[in-house]
Amino acid sequence: MWEFIQSFMNPEHILHVGGLALVLVILFAENGILIGFFLPGDSLLFFAGLFVASKPEVLGLNVFELIVYMILAALAGCLFGYYFGWRVGPSIFKRKETWWFKHKYIEATRSYYSRHGAKTLVIGKFLPYIRTFAPILSGIIRVPFLSFLISNLIGAVAWVTSLTLCGYYLGVKFPGVKDYIEIIIIGFVVVANGLVFRTYLKERKKSRAKASEAQE
Repeated sequence: MWEFIQSFMNPEHILHVGGLALVLVILFAENGILIGFFLPGDSLLFFAGLFVASKPEVLGLNVFELIVYMILAALAGCLFGYYFGWRVGPSIFKRKETWWFKHKYIEATRSYYSRHGAKTLVIGKFLPYIRTFAPILSGIIRVPFLSFLISNLIGAVAWVTSLTLCGYYLGVKFPGVKDYIEIIIIGFVVVANGLVFRTYLKERKKSRAKASEAQE
């Protein structure tokens, strides 16, 4: 089971085994399904762009077609997450914690949203966990649908386009970079988890400060 989970955290394996279809399913899941938070969205976008440049036969698309498909998949995931949050509502907070669902993820997203508002749906696309839980939270707190849709569209376009083109142009300029895929994957993991940990600590610190002020 653990090996199966690890295989879905390796973007190179995903691209070789599942091709475009699996890429789109993973982007959909990571942008609005609770269990999708652990999936490697950032590195998957980067490597999809890299593979279009260095191994075009793997996906069989040009980079702009690929970007359009991935934006649509990410946006569809957001809409599903919003609908799920709208229907489930507060009962989601009564869920028992598991290895893939922690209340702290929702609380960190709520705190982030309370400070940044609709910008969370744009900025949050670049933050693991936040991009998964923000659409769900938006449905729970009844964010106006049009505002939600526009913010997520902007966020999906910025997120998908920037990381995919980064991988693509790196593959075009430096074809030999494909020989260092494992090192790049490790780099993405370190950076992504560092951002998550930093965001979590900041939100926890601010929550504690507010709690202290309330007590005083």
